[in-house]
Amino acid sequence: MMPAIKNIPLKILFSMFLLPAFFSCDQKKEKTLPSHKDPNGITFISLSNVGGDEGDYTIIKVTRDSIHAEKGITARQTHQEWDSAISVQTWNHLISSINTKDLDEIESSPSKQSVDGIDETFQIRTPKKSHIYVNSYADTLHYKQLKQFKEQLSIILPTEYQ
Repeated sequence: MMPAIKNIPLKILFSMFLLPAFFSCDQKKEKTLPSHKDPNGITFISLSNVGGDEGDYTIIKVTRDSIHAEKGITARQTHQEWDSAISVQTWNHLISSINTKDLDEIESSPSKQSVDGIDETFQIRTPKKSHIYVNSYADTLHYKQLKQFKEQLSIILPTEYQ
């Protein structure tokens, strides 16, 4: 009975923080991207790590001009946020490792939250499509580009959000 109780807060957390992140920037995207831009160009990337015994979460959202990071622990009711503007050069450097033609090849793995594990979720948006991956690090062949993105991101983010 105890594991079912633990999963309810995680399901609520997932719904409250992760799902809105997937859908929150649609209007901004339309306003900030001229129609003549590359239809396969990346417009948004989010990376989240959600789960664990206490409901830990870290959510990072990156657009062409900004980074938003938040983290917390639901069991302790803690929450922190950080925002920063980024330059076009920084954005281009961040996404340089990601080949949009290969995004359909990346495979997800089963969720680990049901066993108090932490799920790593990526969302990558282009004007044509939204790609979502859960625990894709198990796909060692195609995960390399996402790993490189994380390494570049860690250079920009404050230590507490890495």
